[in-house]
Amino acid sequence: MHWIYLIIAILFEVSGTTCMKISDGLTKLVPTLFIFFFYGLSFTFLSLALRVLPISVTYAIWSAIGTALISVIGVIWFGESMSAIKLFSLLLIIIGVVGLHFSQEQVH
Repeated sequence: MHWIYLIIAILFEVSGTTCMKISDGLTKLVPTLFIFFFYGLSFTFLSLALRVLPISVTYAIWSAIGTALISVIGVIWFGESMSAIKLFSLLLIIIGVVGLHFSQEQVH
């Protein structure tokens, strides 16, 4: 269940960050309110995941997957550019997350 909590926390974090962009510098009320709502839920589920998962791996995965998803959303939804270096960097993030996961599996 703790991995599900982490996935939910990541999805809410990505939603909150997306609302930051939509809020236009906190000038639009509804997206601004959703920032706090989504981040509150994200931290709640992250805290639940941390009951079992080690903080070093959990936070790294939460932030890295969130970063990768936000980059994809930026390209698809907001029309940001996708360069070879950006794609390579995203792949490195994913490789790092997979490496962290497997390093944790070997500890147990």
